Amino acid sequence: MRRKAMNNGFWRCVALGVALLDLLWVAGCDQRIEAQPASQAPEVAVVTIQPQRVELTTELPGRTAAFRVAEIRPQVSGIIQKRLFQEGSDVKAGQVLYQIDPAPFQVVLDSAKASLGKARANLPSIRLKVERYQDLIVDKAVSQQDYDDAVAAVEQAKAEIEYWKAQVEAARINLNYTRVTAPFAGRIGKTSVRTGTLVTAYQSQPFATVQQLDPIYVDVAQSSAELLRLRRNYETGQLRADEGNGRNVRLVLEDGAAYPLEGRLQFRDVTVDPTTGSYTVRIVVPNPNQLLLPGMFVRAVVQEGVAEQAMLVPQQGVSRTPKGDPVALVVDESGTVRQRALTLNRAMGNQWLISSGLSAGERVIVEGMLSARPGTVVKAVPLGRPQAGAEATDSKRPTVN
Repeated sequence: MRRKAMNNGFWRCVALGVALLDLLWVAGCDQRIEAQPASQAPEVAVVTIQPQRVELTTELPGRTAAFRVAEIRPQVSGIIQKRLFQEGSDVKAGQVLYQIDPAPFQVVLDSAKASLGKARANLPSIRLKVERYQDLIVDKAVSQQDYDDAVAAVEQAKAEIEYWKAQVEAARINLNYTRVTAPFAGRIGKTSVRTGTLVTAYQSQPFATVQQLDPIYVDVAQSSAELLRLRRNYETGQLRADEGNGRNVRLVLEDGAAYPLEGRLQFRDVTVDPTTGSYTVRIVVPNPNQLLLPGMFVRAVVQEGVAEQAMLVPQQGVSRTPKGDPVALVVDESGTVRQRALTLNRAMGNQWLISSGLSAGERVIVEGMLSARPGTVVKAVPLGRPQAGAEATDSKRPTVN
């Protein structure tokens, strides 16, 4: 009996403990329910879309080319006597680069001068003979044929003088050609001939190449489809040409560094390459320090025009549908989330340029998109302003002294 009484007392204690725990749990739940505020609309960070003036540019790959190129070749045949420059150096216009043996050409010039002098010496006596025949033909002392022959001899002597004048000039030109000079100022490369080499006039192999590097050309390729798009945008008024800076071009070097000087758009080619569907755009770039060398790869930032009413949206505010179509979530005046289908033009830094889908003044959600669904009511907070939840969290953090 005693054991039975002890068991009954034990189970009564257990039941009393369970009841006490139930009361404590209910009281705690009531306190938590009272501590929790009523459900509120989720907060989202938004950006208000406003039209703005944007300069649109496109980046095109290209390569540099010398402003002027001349392959140095001889215009007379002979033996190279001297080379009068250092390979890889800068040369001036008219500077002598090679000297061909001038002796044979000097002899030809002297011979032509002597023949010219001989022709000139014969002319006075023939003229005097014609003058005498003019007096004698009146008295029939000479025949008309003799007089005509004398007059013809004068004309022949004059023609011979002119012939030898031309021979003298040709010999002088050939003698000058023995001094092979630079046609313009530039930088000369390596030479293919040495002293004592026999060269031939107008040979196929050049002596060396002179290139003018300041300024320098940059040839870039642009697709014809891009050209059509630009013209259509100009016609519809979406783009406006910048008369002041529209032809200025910035360069990016192949190591990613920006070239310090701006180039100038010179012309666009009039023919489209059928194999690539692109045409050439030529840019003239100052190159005083000769940092750019022919054949280097560069990227040219060419201005397309100016969009006066461009719409820019942060990229984080644009998402994709399962089909890959770009969309954005906006908050209307009632605080309801709406979805907008967008047409993207291009990326500009960390923003998208929007062609259509948004209007000025609309608020685009850029943060808190997980708690915002089309049709739900949210509380819009401008991007950058602390949200209420963040403020509450910060206020509960202990202060560190």
